[in-house]
Amino acid sequence: MFALIYAIRTFRAQGINKFFQVITHAFLIVFVSELIFAIFLLLGDVFRFLISIPSHFTISGYETMARSSYWIDFAFIMFCLTVVLFIYGITRGKYAYRVIKHTLFFDDLPASFDGFTLTQISDVHAGSFTNPAAVQKGIDLINAQKSDLFVFTGDLVNNASSEIVPYIGHFSQIKAPFGQFSVLGNHDYGDYIKWPTELDKAKNLQQLKDYHQDLGFRLLLDEHVVLQKNGEKIILAGIENWGIGFGERGDLNKALEGTADNDFKILLSHDPSHWDAQVKNFPSKIQLSLAGHTHGMQFGIEAFGIKWSPVKYRYKHWAGIKTENGRYLNVNRGFGFLGFSGRIGIWPEITVIELRKGKKSGVVSSEIAHKD
Repeated sequence: MFALIYAIRTFRAQGINKFFQVITHAFLIVFVSELIFAIFLLLGDVFRFLISIPSHFTISGYETMARSSYWIDFAFIMFCLTVVLFIYGITRGKYAYRVIKHTLFFDDLPASFDGFTLTQISDVHAGSFTNPAAVQKGIDLINAQKSDLFVFTGDLVNNASSEIVPYIGHFSQIKAPFGQFSVLGNHDYGDYIKWPTELDKAKNLQQLKDYHQDLGFRLLLDEHVVLQKNGEKIILAGIENWGIGFGERGDLNKALEGTADNDFKILLSHDPSHWDAQVKNFPSKIQLSLAGHTHGMQFGIEAFGIKWSPVKYRYKHWAGIKTENGRYLNVNRGFGFLGFSGRIGIWPEITVIELRKGKKSGVVSSEIAHKD
């Protein structure tokens, strides 16, 4: 034991982090798998108790059926399946990119932008990547969509700007005819680690902004740009991170300064809580907002008509399209991962949105394409 403690204390910081990552992930796998095993045993016990009530009261007392060995075997099979699912999520699932397509209809969309497409990713968290070749497959899938516009909705890194450096060559390959635009997320400000001085923290943020430029991304900091086509225009605005509990930095009024109420507007805002707090009822209509942040908690189920993740208890809308007041919000499930080095059931997402002009306001059609 003392030798182990000494070895841990003498590891480099990277070694310590790797050691504890392995330990915590192993604990998580065993804990959740044993919990699943116990739940199925409990369900079997409840069933045995219920069927024993009418037939097993005797003079000598209450008798119950013995546990079925078949049910124990079934519970053990569920234990094993849970272990396999976690291993898949850690080794393959975190890079199992999905393209999710939505077609949204707006009666106030300029006619020239009918059929206009945009690709959105969010929450890269480059410091968590361990497989550059797998990341490249995601980049290739982004470019394969051939969208008119590309947007990134924040959290390029976990903490330090240097995390993106090994992947600048990957993400700088992303190109779109109308440009590549981005905003900052809560992790991009370096708030979650201790810096030697405030000046060091400020330099890190400035360096990250410079890296956005190196990637070919136009970083929108409480500002907007005008996208023009055939003499018509739409507004693309982006704000600094604004999220309840995660820093309310962004200034929506500043970002839309100089725009008209009847302009068609798309807003990039990292945290979906901003939409509920300000955007959906903002006096100047914002037709479409794009967010990320939640990751879908990287764990849940979206199959057979079921859509569930534990993150739903923190965010009312945590993934996909929501509409209210004639306005749309899309929450991207994230391109990368953080904390838990994997994804189970909530796969990394590349969103493609097609804008259509029409009276079908509120109607959304979607398609999911798989890419492993």
